[in-house]
Amino acid sequence: MWLLYAFISALMAALVAIFAKLGLKDIDSTLATTVRAIIMAGFLVVVSFFLKKFDGFSLASFSSREWLLIALAGVAGALSWLFYFFALKTGLATGVVAIDRLSIVFVVILAALFLGEGFGWKAVIGALFMTAGALLITLK
Repeated sequence: MWLLYAFISALMAALVAIFAKLGLKDIDSTLATTVRAIIMAGFLVVVSFFLKKFDGFSLASFSSREWLLIALAGVAGALSWLFYFFALKTGLATGVVAIDRLSIVFVVILAALFLGEGFGWKAVIGALFMTAGALLITLK
């Protein structure tokens, strides 16, 4: 099932790039990112209530370590989207998205370093192909 979810995620990410590029034409990218984040937060709160994810929730539901890591993920995500929208404002959507997807290469490296995930020859070759593909899409 995770594979289906991943493909849906990829499709939605593609739509983000297209809608954002069209929407950024005459507005500031930082303001657009902020408004997008507010809309996302509201949508996710509604979904969480609908799915009853807040049942039994309290601030103590997360440990201090979990709060810290989730907060750091939130800041990293916000910075990612700020720079993504900065790039989309002036760059071609295909190039921006291709370079942005190099995050996969960074995840392969960081997951090996910090999570102990495998870093075999397949991962190395895949990362090299992804890097080459991003460069081919981006460079004129």
